Amino acid sequence: MQDVTVYTDGACSGNPGPGGWAAIIIDGDEERVVSGPAARTTNQRMELQAVAEGLAAVPGRRRVHVYSDSAYIVNCFRDRWWERWQKNGWRNSQKQPVANRDLWERILAEARRHDVEWHKVPGHADDVMNNRVDALARSAIVG
Repeated sequence: MQDVTVYTDGACSGNPGPGGWAAIIIDGDEERVVSGPAARTTNQRMELQAVAEGLAAVPGRRRVHVYSDSAYIVNCFRDRWWERWQKNGWRNSQKQPVANRDLWERILAEARRHDVEWHKVPGHADDVMNNRVDALARSAIVG
């Protein structure tokens, strides 16, 4: 089975403000884009939404390489922060509720369905695919 590559990004005009998210899915010779807007949101939420939707758009069980410029997302999965959050009733190290729990749980469910490898991409650093997905996320913003 061939690996799937997913580039993700989120954008926000103001924080909070109108936002957009996008994912580019590369499966062999096929490339697909999924994207969408949100009326009032945060940049962090759009980053998470992009990963959740990108993974959800990959059918079946696959090995998926997720590329994100969000250190928060990549580090969460590389360092397994979510395990502590779950153990602590979805509270962070400051004993506060983890923000965007609904999206974290969606990503966890999708990550369990697939075999995911997480890759951190420097934001706005001339990575062609990251620049493309960033432009798609920004163009998804309505308002």
